[in-house]
Amino acid sequence: MQTKQTTTQEVWLNLGAVMLALVVVHILGRFIFTPLMPYFIDDGLFTLAQSTDLASINYLGYLIGALLAVFFATPTLIKKLLLANIILNVISTVLQYFSADFVVMMGLRLVNGISNGTVFVLAPALMLEWLHARGRAHLSGLMYFGVSAGLLASGVLASSTAELFHGSGRWLPVAVLACVLGSYAVYRLAKVEVNLPTPKNSDTAPPLFDRQSTLLFLAYLGAGLGYILPMTFLPTLAFSLNAHEPLNAHLWTLVAVACLVTTPLWNKLGAMIGDKRAIILSYVVQALGVGILLLVPNIWGLIACALGVGGGFLGSVMCTQRYARALQPSQGVKLSAVLITIYAGAQLVAPLLAKWLMSMGASLLLTFVVGLVAFVWSLVMMVLIKD
Repeated sequence: MQTKQTTTQEVWLNLGAVMLALVVVHILGRFIFTPLMPYFIDDGLFTLAQSTDLASINYLGYLIGALLAVFFATPTLIKKLLLANIILNVISTVLQYFSADFVVMMGLRLVNGISNGTVFVLAPALMLEWLHARGRAHLSGLMYFGVSAGLLASGVLASSTAELFHGSGRWLPVAVLACVLGSYAVYRLAKVEVNLPTPKNSDTAPPLFDRQSTLLFLAYLGAGLGYILPMTFLPTLAFSLNAHEPLNAHLWTLVAVACLVTTPLWNKLGAMIGDKRAIILSYVVQALGVGILLLVPNIWGLIACALGVGGGFLGSVMCTQRYARALQPSQGVKLSAVLITIYAGAQLVAPLLAKWLMSMGASLLLTFVVGLVAFVWSLVMMVLIKD
């Protein structure tokens, strides 16, 4: 039996390690590609179609990684698997600096995505158990500050170094930062000791896919499909609408600021009005952001989309995870894994769908209609859930 005695300093150091691990794999490994994409295209390193393929293969890897984490995350392997995949993610990020070949980049982005998906499942799960054993589970939501703060850092990093590097050289500052932060995360998380619970009486557990949870899964599917288009293509769309607009380079930073500022607000709002209502509101906010962009396809519409999607997506993630556990308290880990897998699957489909629509003659802006429809779908599914 683990003791619940621990120091406040130890709690924050371990939470910080998880935050940094998520920054390394989810931001520097994954989302940094979004603000860098228009520069890669302008440099002639990749075309828009190739960039879309690189994003899609990374999302496929994320889906594979999430599934592998669920399958192999036994109490004896979870920490070893977590540490190994943080290291693997850093290595794949570093190697991108040395390659301008599209086929090699496809392989590296796939490996990067697999390690990202694995870490994104295992790191929060490990820390949640550690916090729960010490009566600090209420602090678990703070782990996702690594994502929101990392988004802000990635926007600043991409825009501030844009004039200093060219082509694959743009990965250099990303690689250096990933090495530093990843090293600390591995060092700190290696010290975390936790006795993970062994499943018991699984035959008495309620069906994972009952009416309530199935509707929640369907809503989350739409959420993943809706948010990933702006999170993949918003900076590129900005440059395609007006290449000379000075605010283009700062749109990703605006997404990140909105995400960072609203993260604690969504957490508090979910506690005040209920997670279900907070989820619905987060979908409304994101749908409005995409809808305004479609109606006003200029810098003001882009800003509205950045604020709406950036300010809403982590709210839906946090509150959905918590609401799922409330629906089926005995299957929290399984529900979380299914939700992450569904989100990852939707993120894989969206860029491929966008690429297909553009091959049929649609503009990049028009593909955002898919995102708006997806958020409306999510709203309908959530309303159908009976309290």
